[in-house]
Amino acid sequence: MKLLWFMVPLVLVAGLISIFGPNPATWLFFANPPLLFNSVTSSSSTTPSEVMQREGLVVVAVDAHGGERVISDDTDFNHSSTPPFSVQAIPTPQQHNKDEQNISLILPNLTPVNESYVPPPERPKLQRKFSILDRTEAGLLQARAAIRKARNENQTQDKDYVPVGPMYNNANAFHRSYLEMEKQFKVFVYEEGEPPVFHNGPCKSIYSMEGNFIHAIEMNEQFRTRDPEKAHVFFLPFSVAMLVQFVYVRDSHDFGPIKKTVTDYVNVIAGKYPYWNRSLGADHFYIACHDWGPETSRSVPNLQNNSIRVLCNANTSEGFKPSKDVSFPEINLQTGSINGFIGGPSASRRSLLAFFAGGLHGPIRPVLLEHWENKDQDMRVHKYLPKGVSYYDMLRKSKFCLCPSGYEVASPRVDIPKLKDILLSISPRQYIRMHRRVVQIRRHFEVHSPPKRYDVFHMILHSVWLRRLNFRVHDDQ
Repeated sequence: MKLLWFMVPLVLVAGLISIFGPNPATWLFFANPPLLFNSVTSSSSTTPSEVMQREGLVVVAVDAHGGERVISDDTDFNHSSTPPFSVQAIPTPQQHNKDEQNISLILPNLTPVNESYVPPPERPKLQRKFSILDRTEAGLLQARAAIRKARNENQTQDKDYVPVGPMYNNANAFHRSYLEMEKQFKVFVYEEGEPPVFHNGPCKSIYSMEGNFIHAIEMNEQFRTRDPEKAHVFFLPFSVAMLVQFVYVRDSHDFGPIKKTVTDYVNVIAGKYPYWNRSLGADHFYIACHDWGPETSRSVPNLQNNSIRVLCNANTSEGFKPSKDVSFPEINLQTGSINGFIGGPSASRRSLLAFFAGGLHGPIRPVLLEHWENKDQDMRVHKYLPKGVSYYDMLRKSKFCLCPSGYEVASPRVDIPKLKDILLSISPRQYIRMHRRVVQIRRHFEVHSPPKRYDVFHMILHSVWLRRLNFRVHDDQ
């Protein structure tokens, strides 16, 4: 009887619930649901059921009132410690009768509930829009791969020149790199600045390579681009030799005016264009044949630490970094061209063993002259050439041309007292082999107007190209 009195109220309550309670079809229960996601917080506009697409799955949030809504891939998930829904990832079902307000769900690897399973349609993948910089870096990536691959492949044919021999670290890799440069390398020249300091440089002096390169790159139609968005590197067109001539106060020993000029110029282009700040100057370069080239870069820390410095004064003790900086050949063009300077007698017909003529700059040259000036007919060493003697004729008929250091380190030191013994120890056969190799790579140091493939202009540009391959630029904007 006690049990009967206890059960009667429960039966009555169950009957009332079955008559007046909610539709049981809107209540969904999952035992150990797979792929459970974090919950989402509803808002006043949230429909009773949330459906969110995620990589071919549907994330469904279910409450007791039915309904659904699909949210796109870029939905932000707001987390809540007291979520109103439970969230579960399941394959997309096909909905049939919305009037029944029933969400029929298909669980993976289980029998469908109340309907047949229909595979979800493939969602179109969103394509990321690539910027010009993305495409530029992709081209450089392909160039790096092609250069690496060329190291162990057969030599590529070239109508102008096929580099071979031990003068190259790897002739195949160099050739492929050069061809890749010709195919895609672009330089943007900033137009700001006025001559004579900017867009100008000496073309007839020991610093002639500054003016020669500035003129050549500004006239070049293959490598120069007028669109900075397509550029791999950016050229700062000031001449250090012209800064010394027109900005520096003679005998003042004050670098301040030169540094201020360079600082102001970098500030102008950094304020007008986004490219300097984007890379902190890493894809920018300038040239300097003057000894004060390294000192000039110290005016702007990023110019010194990040930019590609093309320097005749390639002195590591003064901060030259071979991994990012470029050695700049110093060529004295007294007439502005090399006409008449190339060539000479064959190796076997050169009558003099060694020749040098030059001023007493630095500590090495006085020692050289002390040992050899007017001491030996095979060793023609002079402070000043005798009247009527041609410097270039002496070079042509000498087997070796001495290049002792001046104040800077642009040339190597020698073991001076043993010079003749060292040079005579080289056999005629070995000398001819050395001479042929010099002739073979001579084209890389020739100056032409307009420039020719593989000449000094292109080799300087190729060195900048190689440094640009060493890093990648990212646009965070």
